Amino acid sequence: MSAGANYGLRDEIRDFWSERAASFDDFPGHEIFSERERGAWHALFSRHLGEATGRRALDLASGTGVVSHLLDDLGYDVTGLDWSEAMLERAAAKAASRGRRITFRLGDAERIMELDASFDVVVTRHLVWTLVDPAAAFSEWLRVLKPGGTLLVIDGDFVGQSPLERLIARLERFVQPRGGNAPGPVLPDDLVERHRSILSRVHFKDGARAGEVARMLAQAGFASVAIDRRLGPIHRAQARAMPLAKGLARQVQHRYAIRAVKSRG
Repeated sequence: MSAGANYGLRDEIRDFWSERAASFDDFPGHEIFSERERGAWHALFSRHLGEATGRRALDLASGTGVVSHLLDDLGYDVTGLDWSEAMLERAAAKAASRGRRITFRLGDAERIMELDASFDVVVTRHLVWTLVDPAAAFSEWLRVLKPGGTLLVIDGDFVGQSPLERLIARLERFVQPRGGNAPGPVLPDDLVERHRSILSRVHFKDGARAGEVARMLAQAGFASVAIDRRLGPIHRAQARAMPLAKGLARQVQHRYAIRAVKSRG
């Protein structure tokens, strides 16, 4: 990584995810591992976004295009935006291999180079917790939505742990040395440390709690902001591809969807 004077946190975040690109789809919770999970995502999107009917959708921080493909399944005209070239290369290759017509563009989710009122739907998954300036980002997301358009944020608190999560973590430490099931794909130690370092410096360093994110969206000008914690079908499907302890933890973590609307007035 560059150590230049102009190299800052946002550059670190971009480079971290670029290095994650090669193995990103290996991790349950990133790529879709079953038709059951795919159906659960489709149900979530349909519940909050309604019928696609060719409407334009923007997948922010699209990574390898997982959410873009889910939206394309439903009939949206999808644009995926990511500022990691490595992620975009994999996203484009995946779309080509599946015969999908999804547009992928290089861009920053906090500084979107798109025209005002360009999209009917904006969707983000696991982006909010990485934001350096969420207030500015939320204003951008509002700007590119058409009047009456819908934002759907899927995210979570990946910092704090509930007592039940801590109990599950202790169970995992107890089981693994005694021949428990395989731990699944793991990040190299250097990437784990870089992740911790980045997390300690972003806006939501203490965790992106649903109530605070919803409050900031309303403050940015979104209307009808609503929190949905009914992500159980997704998490149960993901848990089937995870080691036992991680699968249990996935189902009790503070994860959520937030739907918000750009008013027509």
